[in-house]
Amino acid sequence: MITREVFMDIKAMHRNGLSIRRIARMTGLHRLTVKRHIESDSFPEYHRTVKRKSILDPYRQIVEDYLDEDDYQATWIFERLVRMGYPGSYTRVKGLVRSLKGEKQRIAYLRFETEPAFQAQVDWGDFQIVNPDGTTTTIYAFIMVLGFSRALYVEFVEKRTLESFMDCHIHAFEYLGGCPQEILYDNMKHVVVKRENGKPAFNVEFFHFAHHYGFSPRLCPPYAPWVKGKSERPIHFLRERFWRGYVYHALDEANGEVRSWLGTANRRIHGTHGAPVGTRWEKEKELLGALPPCPYDTALKIFRPVYKECQLAYNGNRYLIPHELVGKKVLLKIKGKVIRIYHDHDLVATYEEPEEKHRLVGDRAIYERLAADREQKRRKYGRQKGKATRGLTTATLFPEVAIRSLAEYERLAGGAAWSN
Repeated sequence: MITREVFMDIKAMHRNGLSIRRIARMTGLHRLTVKRHIESDSFPEYHRTVKRKSILDPYRQIVEDYLDEDDYQATWIFERLVRMGYPGSYTRVKGLVRSLKGEKQRIAYLRFETEPAFQAQVDWGDFQIVNPDGTTTTIYAFIMVLGFSRALYVEFVEKRTLESFMDCHIHAFEYLGGCPQEILYDNMKHVVVKRENGKPAFNVEFFHFAHHYGFSPRLCPPYAPWVKGKSERPIHFLRERFWRGYVYHALDEANGEVRSWLGTANRRIHGTHGAPVGTRWEKEKELLGALPPCPYDTALKIFRPVYKECQLAYNGNRYLIPHELVGKKVLLKIKGKVIRIYHDHDLVATYEEPEEKHRLVGDRAIYERLAADREQKRRKYGRQKGKATRGLTTATLFPEVAIRSLAEYERLAGGAAWSN
């Protein structure tokens, strides 16, 4: 089973016009496997299994070290492993070498390709605001730059949340005229949650966002800041050409003014390629990927149980929910101060989050409907019970028995007299 990263790589290479045969050669996968993932619209599903130990595991690091030194053939590596005591077959070594070489080719291809509309780079910049009382406040600038034309998009935000991060991407795609095939990031927490055995574990929500827009997230190598120079130099350009001497009043005002400034910045003659940014940008727009019909829902998504009091808890407050959902889990989508509550695909309620805490929010009529529903169930149960016990007031529940004299029982008892 391939990883999400390899899945996104396959999609990116296919969009770039590579054949299935070449993608298979670069990734080390079978052609049918590549074809299946190209035709799939969803990430591969993973099932936790117990990994069997390979006889080659103790020698894997040695193979990787050999390939870091040079492009050795599998036969050359196999001969040296045998001298070290490797008891396995050549086929295992050949498979590992082919896989490792394919991974190296994939990384080299995807990281250094710089054709129009292929890559953009994203970064954050922090900007200090001095308040009237002498304290300072920090706002953040989201910057996306297209690698070929160096066209810029800038947006200021007050908090670097995952929601604002994805919203800024959407606004950048709309401004720049489409979506590149891949976007390069440093190891920011919105993209990489953690690293396991040296490999990045990507944020699952952001992976779904990237899949929705059809781009592949890329990470620059650790301790290699020069790789992201296309986005880090524009941060300095923004500080010197826009922010220096700028008097900040409000976030919306700053975003409106930086948008006007971008109209001038994106017409400059760029110092690297020596051409007007706008001219190369127009060429790049024609090759950018089209945006999907509907934007990605960037609302915060969490599940909450509905308690027996017809309430759910979120962020220090309680919200009333129809009693039919008691004991079930519902999905909350939070965007700004608006909370939308869903059960399956049905919108159950919409609330505005209050400023205060420990509040009960909702329509108390929910309790009235609950009381009416209980009364209805009680009447229904009473009718059923009356129907079931109706025979207790008639003779139909009593068995028909014969009435005999005591003499008859004495005869059956063998003539013995009955005593009280």
